[in-house]
Amino acid sequence: MGIMQHTPYTPPQWATSLAPIPSHRIRLGQPPTPVHRWKPPGIPDDVSLWIKRDDRSGITMSGNKIRKLEFLFADALEKGCDTVITCGGIQSNHCRTTAAAARPLGLESYLLLRTHEPQATTTLVGNLLIDHMMGATIIPVSYEQYRRRSELMEDLANELRQQGRQPYIIPEGGSNGRGTWGYIEAIQEIETQAKQEDLHFDDIVLACGSGGTAAGISLGSALAQTSWQIHAINVCDDAAYFYQRIDEIFSSLQTPIKARDALAIIDGYKGLGYSISSPEELHLLRDVALQTGVILDPTYTGKAFYGLSRELQQNPERFQGKNILFLHTGGLFGLYDKADQLLPILPAQPLFHWAKGK
Repeated sequence: MGIMQHTPYTPPQWATSLAPIPSHRIRLGQPPTPVHRWKPPGIPDDVSLWIKRDDRSGITMSGNKIRKLEFLFADALEKGCDTVITCGGIQSNHCRTTAAAARPLGLESYLLLRTHEPQATTTLVGNLLIDHMMGATIIPVSYEQYRRRSELMEDLANELRQQGRQPYIIPEGGSNGRGTWGYIEAIQEIETQAKQEDLHFDDIVLACGSGGTAAGISLGSALAQTSWQIHAINVCDDAAYFYQRIDEIFSSLQTPIKARDALAIIDGYKGLGYSISSPEELHLLRDVALQTGVILDPTYTGKAFYGLSRELQQNPERFQGKNILFLHTGGLFGLYDKADQLLPILPAQPLFHWAKGK
């Protein structure tokens, strides 16, 4: 499947009540991503846990962001745009994926990256290193400035238009009505996999950082009338904020469904703050890797799995049943930014095992 494949899009029959329906998508990821049994530490013995590996949707273009960008980039090209503008944290998976997707499509990318220290953008590690390798224009902004991110992106777009460019603004996380189609569509993929492999899920659990993935999964599930209960564990802000944000996305798709009826947001696990890891979270992330070979990221899936494991131990009644699917939304490159914190807790091993022989 070629990365430049621009194909007409036909939605699942159960989603045709939504509007507007995208006319095209660009195949950037590698669906279907695998679903397999998963036995990480911290999960009670009576729970059957499965994992959907959206971290394996690609390499530089990987994780949940790519599903949204398939629809957003198609829209940008249909409108004749030559530049994309988006925003996120200094180690944003979304910004890295946007920059990586823009390059083979012949588009330039501008990234507004939130940081406490502007000089941090010169420390090239993880996602930020890839942003630079993809030739993205990096614009560091303070946390205070980032509160006006929509205004800042529009100002930049106007500057570029004056230079004769045709910019396309992608919101934080690709989380708007059009981007949400990536996970409305993913419900059909999960349904097909469950049917083919005779899997029965009671609940789906995922991280929530900008609202678009949670909106798509929950809306698609509601429209398809699945029996799954959707749980989103927020890694920033709070439940009230995300219910409002997801309602805004639903409204843009002209559906009467309300967020509080479509999913349950599990609050209380953003920990020390967005992209800030506690020792407990990092120890669990390490143990999951050692026991299962699955690497979670510290910003999204690490916090979400930490929350899932605690809730299953302390409040199991909040889940509909004992068969749970965890959505791994990617974020491997953000792990490199935590190397200094992870190194002291990694298993002690000799640097080299010298080969024996003559």
